[in-house]
Amino acid sequence: MKNNRLLIMVIFLLNGCIGNSQKTDVGEIKAYNIDFNWGEGGPNGFARPGLWADANPVEHVNWYAALGCNVIQSFAVSCNGYAWYKNGIVPEQPGLKYDFLTDQVKLAHQKNMKVFGYFCAGSNTKWGQEHPELSYGFPSNPHIPYTNQYLDYLSASIEDAIKKTDIDGVFIDWLWNPGTTMEPYPPLGWMDCEQVMYNELMNQPFPGKDKITPEIELQFRRKAIDRCWKRIRETVKKTKPDCIIWLTSCQLTSKDIAGSDMLKEVDWVLNEAGDIATTESVRGMLGRNTRLVTCLANWNGQDPAKIIPAAIKEKVGLYGFTKPVLGSMMPSVDYYLSKSIDSLKGDERNIAVLARAYNNLPVDYVGK
Repeated sequence: MKNNRLLIMVIFLLNGCIGNSQKTDVGEIKAYNIDFNWGEGGPNGFARPGLWADANPVEHVNWYAALGCNVIQSFAVSCNGYAWYKNGIVPEQPGLKYDFLTDQVKLAHQKNMKVFGYFCAGSNTKWGQEHPELSYGFPSNPHIPYTNQYLDYLSASIEDAIKKTDIDGVFIDWLWNPGTTMEPYPPLGWMDCEQVMYNELMNQPFPGKDKITPEIELQFRRKAIDRCWKRIRETVKKTKPDCIIWLTSCQLTSKDIAGSDMLKEVDWVLNEAGDIATTESVRGMLGRNTRLVTCLANWNGQDPAKIIPAAIKEKVGLYGFTKPVLGSMMPSVDYYLSKSIDSLKGDERNIAVLARAYNNLPVDYVGK
């Protein structure tokens, strides 16, 4: 009898694990993002607060469904520092017409799609404006040192978004130190707040700027990113254990993150640069269960006719993004399917090839 009870308990636990695995599994990753980060009217390259505040979640979810997505990368807080859902601890986009992210999640779940909420770890215009002593201004590149004050804010924002909107995952962008997303990085300025961080992370007082060697700075940079990552991971998994953490990086081989715990522990990782060589080269740095995704976007100049077949062959997920062109929206998916891919350029061509791949259509398909 005792052995039978033990067997039943083991079966119950295994079923629980399998259930969680099935709940977070989406098979082939077919993702896209109509990007609300970049736009006119702000103090930098990021969209002014309230741009696209009339975005209709029904129209957006229907567009992603027509594209053939099973994953929508949406926004919890965009780079201007305002939220895309209502009644949260982060102020919503001024004039937000709908409870955009919350409604997207509900609608997407009806169509068996998952929704990820975006957070930019390294850049937040509102934070930079309100905390000048904790930020390198507010340019449209990474500008935020990962102080404990900022990590408290970021963690609280992530927890709030998960609880309020029931997102399936968080999409973490620009987990970089201040400066740029691409090596070679400029030297840190060693603001007062970073000197405090040095004491916390290196377990010794800040020695003075003249004593900082490139090797010491690299050690500090890696520790700063690692501390930020661990706070994000702890927050997400404590708040919703099956919530997926998706990290995007335009330079996965950077010395700041190569071989890091982050790349081993994250659930999904995106090679935003999109190139096949990097996608293949980082496999050895990822965790056993980390899923790899590649990217098609105008900035990275990748050829979708080459990237997509290679990704499918290697069981790498697919993702793309672009700024909206019709208000907060894109042309209908039929527009991209009604034209040959060779007649299109840039993001239009990327979307056209993704639409065919996601809907199991031949690459030379042209609809009416």
